[in-house]
Amino acid sequence: MTPTPSILVLTEVALSEEDAVRLTSVHAENHPSYHLLVPADVERNLLADVLDHLSLFQLREALEAVRGEDEPSRTEAADALARSLAAFSTAGFTATGEVVEGDPVNGLDKQVATRSADEVIVVTRPHAVEDTFHTDWASRAREALGVPVLHVYAGSSFLG
Repeated sequence: MTPTPSILVLTEVALSEEDAVRLTSVHAENHPSYHLLVPADVERNLLADVLDHLSLFQLREALEAVRGEDEPSRTEAADALARSLAAFSTAGFTATGEVVEGDPVNGLDKQVATRSADEVIVVTRPHAVEDTFHTDWASRAREALGVPVLHVYAGSSFLG
């Protein structure tokens, strides 16, 4: 009998039911276990954030980034985790999860070892600067973890 695959999902946003369906459809026949990680207090590069928003013509969000109004908090991370777990449940899948402190890729590294994860899925909004220069979480995870890493954009079927 084949062991149940273990998949870690690192997400910077609350996942919708559609996101959960897309993510779980990749390995639905294997019935993997999912563990979600939502980072709190992520240190972001101000210039990169502003450029990301401007590249997507998100002027209000660019201004909020300059003002520091779009910084995630532990409370927002916990809310995103709860909503993401509910989305998995509504989509018919069981998942566990936690809010992680510090560098999200370091958190993934610890979880890959602890859970013997077979794969990592990183879900983000588009980040033009980080994605272009491969400094995004998924690129860093690919270099550090030694397991397959899939990068998808929240709310879409686009791959990062």
